[in-house]
Amino acid sequence: MAKRKRLTPANPAFLEPAPETKSAFSARLSPAPIADVAREASATAVAQEMARTLTEARENGRMVLAVPLDAIQIDYLVRDRISAQDEEMQALKDSLKARSQQTPVELVDLGGQRYGLISGWRRCTALRALHEETGEERFATVLGLLRRPGDAAEAYQSMVEENEIRVGLSYFERARIVVKAVQHGVFASERTALQTLFASASRPRRSKIGSFMLLVSAFEDHLRFPEAISERLGLQLSRAMTQDAGFTLRICEALRKTPAQTAEAEIALLEALLEQEAKAPAPTAQKPPEKSPEKPPEESAKPPKSEPDTAQDGGIVLHRAAADRIVLSGAGLDDAFEQRLATWLRNQV
Repeated sequence: MAKRKRLTPANPAFLEPAPETKSAFSARLSPAPIADVAREASATAVAQEMARTLTEARENGRMVLAVPLDAIQIDYLVRDRISAQDEEMQALKDSLKARSQQTPVELVDLGGQRYGLISGWRRCTALRALHEETGEERFATVLGLLRRPGDAAEAYQSMVEENEIRVGLSYFERARIVVKAVQHGVFASERTALQTLFASASRPRRSKIGSFMLLVSAFEDHLRFPEAISERLGLQLSRAMTQDAGFTLRICEALRKTPAQTAEAEIALLEALLEQEAKAPAPTAQKPPEKSPEKPPEESAKPPKSEPDTAQDGGIVLHRAAADRIVLSGAGLDDAFEQRLATWLRNQV
């Protein structure tokens, strides 16, 4: 019987390829140069797309920016809010201390790393006060979103809408921003400004704001706490001013002689004047003077001389509320009169 041979494991050295064969094999596995070029081009495209996306998000108001408070122009728009109550401001400051800023303000890019404030006046004011009190750098910046309003009218509308949603303004403050927007040339007339800025408000509310606009024109320079005037008191004052032009002058004189130190004192003064006006006898219309046969026709046809501060004609009452202000009121102030007056004023320039 033949003797069997025992099999032994293969020598590992015999399984290794020759050195020149190994080098050729490794060369075949290395990436081609075109792959490196494609990879770099893909990375560049991704980076460019990300940069473009971030730029669009920033410009379209989808990215929250951290902006230094010193770079923000607070008075970019005439603010509709006259003042902030101490209790409300303190509550806002306490919230910012505990939870930081939760809602961004709205900004417009003015160029040169400068920004104009559209909405968020209370937040900016509170942050500035906290930075001055504590010196902490976290209060030196404000979180904001960029807006690109088409024109000044749209910027004012954004400010009004934001304040109407977040915290209601007094009727005096609402009326004031309408008057100021017209004075700054944003709108051609108070009627247009009122309908644009408060387009979402109901018609009765716009009517009340229109009544308060008479108070703004007459008393803004005399009242110290105008935002404290209630809806009811403001409408009563407006009605009395329309019925008697001299009532406006009496209020201005009383406010000048007795400056109020508190909102309560000023409201009490206005209510007292209104009560006196209600008790006073209604002015009676004077009969036109009878024609005298001795006077020539042209002399008798002359109208009676009006007072220097007030005049009334065609249902329109004119009175001088201040040295540089004339106020018109009365039922004759319709759209046709407004257009005629605007045309006349333009022709005087």
